[in-house]
Amino acid sequence: MSWITQTFSSTIGRKLLVAASGLFLIIFLIGHVSGNFLLFKDDGGQAFNEYTQFMTTNQLVQVVRWLTYISILTHIIVTIILTIHNKKARPVGYAEAHPSANSTWSSRNMGLLGTLIAVFLVIHLGNFWYKMKVGEVPLVTYESEGTLRDLYSVVLFSFSNLWYVILYVVMMIFLALHLAHGFRSAFQTLGWRHKKYTPIIEKVGLAFAIIVPLLFAIMPVYIYIITR
Repeated sequence: MSWITQTFSSTIGRKLLVAASGLFLIIFLIGHVSGNFLLFKDDGGQAFNEYTQFMTTNQLVQVVRWLTYISILTHIIVTIILTIHNKKARPVGYAEAHPSANSTWSSRNMGLLGTLIAVFLVIHLGNFWYKMKVGEVPLVTYESEGTLRDLYSVVLFSFSNLWYVILYVVMMIFLALHLAHGFRSAFQTLGWRHKKYTPIIEKVGLAFAIIVPLLFAIMPVYIYIITR
């Protein structure tokens, strides 16, 4: 058995995988929410459609895209393995017996939050990624860029449904709770703790957990309003 296999079959190694994949996904969230800002541009969706065209054709972006898929699967699968292992090792842990003693609600329910987010992710990918890759997306022609797939119209249609807007906003609340603990925990797992810098990391993590999900949540609400 190689040192890689030995490392990542251990609890510590698995925690490192969860932390590293989590931090990569945090970077992905920054890029994703930045791209969503193009939806607010008053140009009939041209900038957003040009952006999605670039994101689906640029070779470097495709490498990052596959790394993102791998990170998502790694984060989910390894977390499930850790959760099962921990449950078997300690069926009733101290934190469960004394829930307010040394942990927050989000830290005690990371598995639940992660599962809800994963289910939502499947729905979200079905609405956009699957349609972009496999389904039928209408085409639109621009004088400067030629004919592009009109994902902007797909976004408008999806977020014209109140149930989906509500689901999206609720999931962003869950994402915020997940990030509030996950951001700090990832740095701790990687050993990046220092009495001077750890409080800064915790404050940045809390700000990130509030601001990024909020920016995501504003987008569907805005689109629902303009499509009324």
